[in-house]
Amino acid sequence: MKPQLTTKYSINRERLADTFTELCEIDSPSFEERDIADFLTRLMTDLGAESVVEDESAEKTGSNSGNLLVRFPGTIEKEPIFFACHMDTVKPGRGVKVFRTGDIFTSRGNTILGGDDKSGIAALIEMIRVLRTDRLPHGPIEIIFTTCEEVGLLGAKNFNPELVQAKIGYALDSTGIDRVIVGAPAANRLKIKVHGIAAHAGLNPEQGVSAFCLAAHAIADLRLGRLDEQSTANFGLIHGGVAVNIIPDLITIEGEVRSHSPAKLQEHTHKIESTFRKVVTDWSIHMEGTRQPSAEIEVETNYPAMRLSDHETVVDRVKQAADILEREVVFEIAGGGSDANIFNSYGLRTAIIATGMDKVHTTNECLDLRDLTRLTELLLAIVEV
Repeated sequence: MKPQLTTKYSINRERLADTFTELCEIDSPSFEERDIADFLTRLMTDLGAESVVEDESAEKTGSNSGNLLVRFPGTIEKEPIFFACHMDTVKPGRGVKVFRTGDIFTSRGNTILGGDDKSGIAALIEMIRVLRTDRLPHGPIEIIFTTCEEVGLLGAKNFNPELVQAKIGYALDSTGIDRVIVGAPAANRLKIKVHGIAAHAGLNPEQGVSAFCLAAHAIADLRLGRLDEQSTANFGLIHGGVAVNIIPDLITIEGEVRSHSPAKLQEHTHKIESTFRKVVTDWSIHMEGTRQPSAEIEVETNYPAMRLSDHETVVDRVKQAADILEREVVFEIAGGGSDANIFNSYGLRTAIIATGMDKVHTTNECLDLRDLTRLTELLLAIVEV
């Protein structure tokens, strides 16, 4: 059973529902955030934003829009605070049509809903509206809307943190409700090109070395999935080959290693590298001739780890907000990365607040209006603290 809603703030549930629906029905797949960026620029200006600035990150991300930084002036002397959401969605995200049954929002079943991350955006919009209509006292508020989060946090990685005046803030981007993420792992991304020797698979297979077999041997020698209490590893993409009757001379696989421990991240990444190199080396020992199999391994830092302590201002402020609302908020360590990892690496202390989204990245995605309302209440209480 859903917890009872408080009545401290004059949140307009139907207005919030309409805003969420309108946002979801604006197409904004990664790299194509222009329409929603323009929508938010107009809306934030109408809501009294002091400024709405689009940065120049599009030149580096490849998006048709830059990140947005929105500023609302404070009504009282107080330290500024920022909130952040990403504007892009995953596929299939074109032509979203929102269906509502009672308080539950879904898509028509052939697309995602888009609650990731438009639930956070909708709550922020309602928060600003309530602050204005209720004339609630608050310090300066900044809102960062990023691009290309779903494809490698590209917008955040190319955002200039010196543009932000606030030193603490909240990224609205996680499943569940009344959850606050205070820790997330670092991740390395791996791209491995395994080179074999092409040959006709029916006429002279003895002259070939299958890059596919080399990759398979290496993967079979590795432990993937949960590596330890702090680390995971996975290979999720594979492509290569020319035809079924040609022994493939190139297979490319892509994967990642995640860990809350920098030392373990390095250790597990090195294990994968050494395993692939050993497989091709051992194979070469038994071969004659000058042509030899090989492996090219690229390791890229995808995002750094984040960890907030219990006594930091950004955490304590949520605790005080929960006390105002007389509700319990759970603080957790998560297994995924987000823009918050990048913001924290800039020195912007950022906690992640769950927005109520559920079954994200699937066509079964849904959202409960009661959760969206609870999120909005929590944001207002955070601003009030």
